[in-house]
Amino acid sequence: MQADKQSQTRPNILLITVDQMRGDCLSALGHPIVETPNLDRLARSGVLFRNAYSATPTCVPARAALMTGMSQCSHGRVGYQDRVPWEYEHMLAGELAGAGYHTQCVGKMHVYPARNLCGFHNIVLHDGYLHHNRSRHNNTVNGHFDQVDDYLTWLRQQAGAQVDIMDNGLDCNASAAARPWHLAEELHPTNWTVTQSIDFLRRRDPGKPFFLYTSFVRPHSPLDPPQVYMDMYKDLELPDLPIGDWVDVEAAKANGSDPTTHFGIVPKRRLDRARAAYYALITHLDDQIGRLVNALYEYGVSQNTIILFASDHGELLGDHHYFRKSLPYEGSAKVPFILSDPGGKLNLQRGGSQSEVVELRDIMPTLLDIAGAPIPSTVEGSSVLPLCRGEEEAEWRPYLHGEHSYGSLSNHFVTDGREKYLWFSQSGEEQLFDLVSDPQELVNLAAVNSAYWQDRLEVWRQRLAAELDGREEGYVEEGRLVVGRPPRQLLTSVFQGMEA
Repeated sequence: MQADKQSQTRPNILLITVDQMRGDCLSALGHPIVETPNLDRLARSGVLFRNAYSATPTCVPARAALMTGMSQCSHGRVGYQDRVPWEYEHMLAGELAGAGYHTQCVGKMHVYPARNLCGFHNIVLHDGYLHHNRSRHNNTVNGHFDQVDDYLTWLRQQAGAQVDIMDNGLDCNASAAARPWHLAEELHPTNWTVTQSIDFLRRRDPGKPFFLYTSFVRPHSPLDPPQVYMDMYKDLELPDLPIGDWVDVEAAKANGSDPTTHFGIVPKRRLDRARAAYYALITHLDDQIGRLVNALYEYGVSQNTIILFASDHGELLGDHHYFRKSLPYEGSAKVPFILSDPGGKLNLQRGGSQSEVVELRDIMPTLLDIAGAPIPSTVEGSSVLPLCRGEEEAEWRPYLHGEHSYGSLSNHFVTDGREKYLWFSQSGEEQLFDLVSDPQELVNLAAVNSAYWQDRLEVWRQRLAAELDGREEGYVEEGRLVVGRPPRQLLTSVFQGMEA
């Protein structure tokens, strides 16, 4: 009994992340279609951030920012590169474990090797379909794929030895193809992630506060919601997609309608079905998050558990005829971010919202701050608690620099949440958006013959040049951006000896 009382002197922490959820897909933000009542309830008991971004919007670099608190220049992952060992000295779970927390991850880690604990006491793993884990020729380090996927092992125990996560026929990157989940709902990976998280609440050490990281794979494709959720959305009239004045529509037509495309024009019926399935997956997630929050109540810890909810990146979902992520547009780079305090422990401005630009690197220092744990000097993010408390003296970054190596579309962006500047390093194309009057990024102000916007363009151009000055790629010479420098997936200054 005494040990259990001692565990409550510091709050428990529940970090919930989803994969590939757009920042606008919350009914609390006025989305015209998607329903997220449980996430809205978290926002009412905490603070909702309206300008949260993923600085490197794909799974691996985004999770590096989350787990290390570093910018992409310091964690070194400026593009998507699998099979690169995670050997960072300070990671979130390890710091919380060192501070006396019982730490557990359930769901997606997307690290290498796959069973790298990254400081957790234990992981129960489901990364979804990762090509390097599934390849029968790449098993010298990880072992066979069923050894790195605890969900698949469990699923076969429940539904038969021949069952596989690819049985529905949907590609793991098919953003324009959808069908309902083909097995019982309780077997869906979203339900499994919550079931395993609730089981941790049963078997946690009662003498310690806990850090539970519940990490969902959905709404990342395959777009396979249970039928009841698909039925909620499949017949709704969906709003038109934004198509900017800068989009090369003829090139999109030429690219066709491959369901795994990054850029192309998909037939409306197919695209509407995919959008409906995506929204359905989010509502399914929302209900399961409600189930997990209810379990906190049942185990008597709901009033002493802080909840942070975020996504690793977004999904373009047909905006400007683009799909998936990696690009700096709002659908891809903007993410949901909620800090919830149901018990009122942190003195937050509950039910409020914040417009300051936050990023995934801010999660680690925020959670360490909540735990009263030291924040390592390697951390470059900042705790959002002063913002959430409305502290007038709280200083915050004036803008955020993001980037992603992406072949001919390798890009950099700089934003303060009100304006956004984009530079495509291989072509030199520039875009500038007024996010206040044009949140869908329809009008490229870099092409507007206006003295005001040309001045603003130069301001942002110089800010980006200052961010990139001295980078090993050679993006800047004599204070000006240089076009055509070969982009890297990894910075060799961080990953010495590795091919970048």
